[in-house]
Formats: sequence, C-alpha cells, structure tokens
Amino acid sequence: MRTTDYRSFLSLLRTGGVRFIIVGGVAGNIRGAARATFDLDLVYARDREDIRRLVDALKPHSPYLRGAPPGLPFTFDERTVRNGLNFTLTTSLGDLDLLGEVAGGGTYEQLLPFTSEVHAFGVTCPCVTPRTPHPAQARRRPPEGLRGHRRVAGDFGGAHEHGYELILPA
Repeated sequence: MRTTDYRSFLSLLRTGGVRFIIVGGVAGNIRGAARATFDLDLVYARDREDIRRLVDALKPHSPYLRGAPPGLPFTFDERTVRNGLNFTLTTSLGDLDLLGEVAGGGTYEQLLPFTSEVHAFGVTCPCVTPRTPHPAQARRRPPEGLRGHRRVAGDFGGAHEHGYELILPA
C-alpha cells in the first residue's frame, strides 16, 4: 500500500484556487481522532470554474479510477467531472476521494457552514467541524428492522460521508 501525500494534495488544490472541504478520516485526524486512514476525502465545489481548476490541478498527477483494471478508457477532464459526482481516484500523489455530495451532508455549499479553517500538513484549508450534525442528519431514519436503535450521526470520522452510519442498540 502506498502512502498518500496529503500536504502535496492540499497545497496543489489551494494554489490552484480549487474550493474544497476536508472530510472523512483525515478530518477526524486533524480534529484529534486516532483513526487510520489511507486516502484523502474532499467535498469539492461543482461550478464550472471550480471543476476547471480541479481538473487543471490534478491532471498532471494521472488521476485514474481506483480499483479499475488498467487500460479502462477513463479520461479525467471537465466533461467527466461535470457528468459524474463522486470519484475514488488513485494518482501519483496517492489515493483521493472527490465527493460532489456526501450522504447526510450535501454539497460543498451545504457543508460550508459546518466547516472551519484549519492549518494541516502546512496548508490552511477548510475542514468539516466535528459533531455538528447537518440538518439532513436529523431527518434521516434508521432502515426498517433497526427501529428502536439509536443513530450516532454528525461526526466527521469517515463513515457517514460515504453513506454509512453507526447504529447502536437503544
């Protein structure tokens, strides 16, 4: 397993003017959680200019679909990003999850009020704030068969932004 160069990713994107928010395991680590993580999860702004800046910043680092067989026809360009939403990528800098929207959290614009600027890996950038549930979290209900269990939500630790939550017995 190769390591992800968080500092280079964050510096590259900030220098390139890309608007993003750190979420997932790295956000948890920045906020003090002891959690192993091997990729960088970012929610990115999806307006045309931001998508252009994102593609321009990442293209030199050979983004490719993580886990896809070599030779699959995949082109990381503005059209691909506009037509897609969430991308799990491997690059020359390591693994990157680009999230246009996170389950229970929403888009870049919807998450922005739940962030604060942090200095991490030598770069100042926005990071989701811990234990600040997005309003959508309060509206979600456990699946059938899990009623009577309590939902642990609103944390940034990594699971819920990929559509999973921790559900404990009530």
